[in-house]
Amino acid sequence: MRFLVSLWSSVSAVLDLTCSARSLTHAGVKSIRIHENGGPEKLVFEDIPVPAPAAGEIRLRVEAAGLNFIDTYKRSGLYAVALPHTLGQEAAGVVTAVGAGVVDFRVGDRVASAAVTGACAEEALAPAAQCVPVPAGVSSQLAAAVMLQGLTAHYLACDTWPLRAGETALVHAAAGGVGLLLVQIARKRGARVLATVGTDEKAVLAREAGAEAVCVYSRENFTEAARAFTGGRGMDVVYDGVGRETFDGSIASLRPRGLLASFGNASGPVPPVAPLLLSQKGSLFLTRPTLAHYVATTAELRARAADLFAWIADGSLCVRIGATFPLARTADAHRALESRATTGKVLLLP
Repeated sequence: MRFLVSLWSSVSAVLDLTCSARSLTHAGVKSIRIHENGGPEKLVFEDIPVPAPAAGEIRLRVEAAGLNFIDTYKRSGLYAVALPHTLGQEAAGVVTAVGAGVVDFRVGDRVASAAVTGACAEEALAPAAQCVPVPAGVSSQLAAAVMLQGLTAHYLACDTWPLRAGETALVHAAAGGVGLLLVQIARKRGARVLATVGTDEKAVLAREAGAEAVCVYSRENFTEAARAFTGGRGMDVVYDGVGRETFDGSIASLRPRGLLASFGNASGPVPPVAPLLLSQKGSLFLTRPTLAHYVATTAELRARAADLFAWIADGSLCVRIGATFPLARTADAHRALESRATTGKVLLLP
């Protein structure tokens, strides 16, 4: 009898462990999803199944996810996505599973990516080819903070218009996530930077980042400031992530054959532009770049990220994390970002 009781106790223990393992395997993870487009109130904090990596993918435990304007565009419907949709594409964390064919990463590695599927969740998937290793000296929060905005600032200053010493650059929203990084990288390349910001407090941040002059656009005309900054010549390049509200003034701020890099829609999309306008304003160049085309290969992506991580490590690039929000308060984070009340990077912490 004692033998049977002991045997049953052992079997029960095994069954309990098996059930626990199944529970862990099939448990859900918390996420932020939209089931319909609209304002921040449409964000839903809910469980989803743990995603399984397909061939060529990794799954990571998200330690920090970056909030970006593209998330608000998808939420509002400006950028169409299939619904329901788990928001977020930028994150850093620890690999928890790898799909078939993945050789660059193993479980336990620290990684970051700006191509995550559903980064606003406790666990998410990303193509291994679009992930970068995070060095020991860089925290997951810092890594998440630069994967989209840092890479954007890098390609704008180094490739879209490869800044050279003595050239002039106008950086709009210079106290924002991209802006603060872009000002610093432009200065590293020897450019003279005129920054625009919305408040005196943000002007201080822009100057600390290296801007030679700052225009508070709520009370100053930035086009006039650009002309004064360049002795009437006009800027070599304008980096404009604001969009509709600043487009005309950005065009008017350029020198003949200057470039407007319109890379965002924070104030709304720019209306259609007649090509003849570019001729009339001085044979200008206009480009609407996006990050995907500047990290089209794994080698290019990792080279840009390596630059950013090296600059962070040696102290020559300061990453400002302006605010962090628990994942459950993502709606508050969206409201803060869209009100332009934030500076630097906004992170969501699962």
